[in-house]
Amino acid sequence: MPKAKCNHSSLCFSSSSHATVTGFRRPSERQRVAATKSDNRVFPRSDKLFLNESVQAFPAPLLLPDDDLAGEEEDPQSFQEWVDAEHRNPITPKKKTIYVVPSPQVDPGLDFVREWTQPTSTGNDCQINPPSTKDVQEYLAAFYHGLPVKMMPSSTLRIMPWDEARKKAKKPAQEQYLGLSIGDECVRIRARTLPEGVYGGQINLTDLLDAAISLLPKDAYALIMLVDYDLYEEKDDEFVCGRAYGGSRVAVVSSARYNPTLDHIQRIERLHAWPASHCETYMSACTSAEPAAKNQKRSRGVNKGSQKSTLELDGPVKDAVSAYQSLREVDSAPSLIYALWLGRMCRTASHELGHCFGIAHCVYYACSMQGTASICEDARQPPYMCPVDLAKVLSATSSSASERYRALLKFCERPENLDTHFFGPFAAWIRSRLHQVEDSADFS
Repeated sequence: MPKAKCNHSSLCFSSSSHATVTGFRRPSERQRVAATKSDNRVFPRSDKLFLNESVQAFPAPLLLPDDDLAGEEEDPQSFQEWVDAEHRNPITPKKKTIYVVPSPQVDPGLDFVREWTQPTSTGNDCQINPPSTKDVQEYLAAFYHGLPVKMMPSSTLRIMPWDEARKKAKKPAQEQYLGLSIGDECVRIRARTLPEGVYGGQINLTDLLDAAISLLPKDAYALIMLVDYDLYEEKDDEFVCGRAYGGSRVAVVSSARYNPTLDHIQRIERLHAWPASHCETYMSACTSAEPAAKNQKRSRGVNKGSQKSTLELDGPVKDAVSAYQSLREVDSAPSLIYALWLGRMCRTASHELGHCFGIAHCVYYACSMQGTASICEDARQPPYMCPVDLAKVLSATSSSASERYRALLKFCERPENLDTHFFGPFAAWIRSRLHQVEDSADFS
């Protein structure tokens, strides 16, 4: 990987050469265009323009070594397939609200659990509080514009002692039980101590998802729980950042691993996080050590012309990269660290809620609904939805594309967000995309 500071002077809008090595076959341009259409739903003319393909706005998936798409092949989910899905939960007038649940409070006497929200060591003296649930809720209200997004009271959940394990476990990775108070009920959840871990302990994600199901209000379409604790599912897991039970309409996301002060420990390539992940120098460096593929057909929809550097392609991605380059180093101010942390949480929360809407992982474009195989890949994923998944969200929320983008832009342009490494480039991308569509002769 490039170690010196990079000016991202050459951008690549196609997948890396590793796509050919893995045999990844991206749907063709014709298939991508067809995937935004449905026999059951006709969009207004202005929305259709936002659903048009634009390589300047929607590049191909990066597909670097060890990325999610480099593993098992994901089946594409077109807009029509989403509409026809039998197990997708419909939004109704009585069930249309998205609820956001803050991290559980901790009872007195469980100080060791409260300490689990702080990394054991970061090498950085800067102490920043985890992202505000209110901030994430307001972002989600813009992302899923057209639906009410409400925050539950901070007292909704409380961690308390469980009779079988009132004291801190002393053995490494020893599983124990905690109580999770939900109103008048207390359920048992698993936890484990990790004296040598990045965090002193972790809480079981599966148990939190089960608890989230019991929290669903009658008017809820979906519910997402945001926790400040590191999570695990299986005993062999190092950690997990979150998951959705789409059919059950619940999701849980942890802020723990998105803490920017951990980036050097987790080897997150911050210099080439989105949108700079489309830097050709970076993509070439990531794939330079691998052997050339043999007997592999070129992926559908990728031709020699689209493999070259594309400096001439002005548009949303290039504008986002320019905004990214203009910013100060993240560690130069606590406000920048907080905003980057918040941005990462917002992207993952919107992704997991997408599964509650019945949206599968995306293989059409670099898109917020792409699957990720690591915390490092997470940082390279964009916050926007591609045309195929945007069609699904517009259909579900009954919002217009222009109104939705303007709601997101308003959030990104808040004074505390605008000149930061996630929201600043996203604001530049949105402005450019709006101009790209609304300045066209066809827009009315």
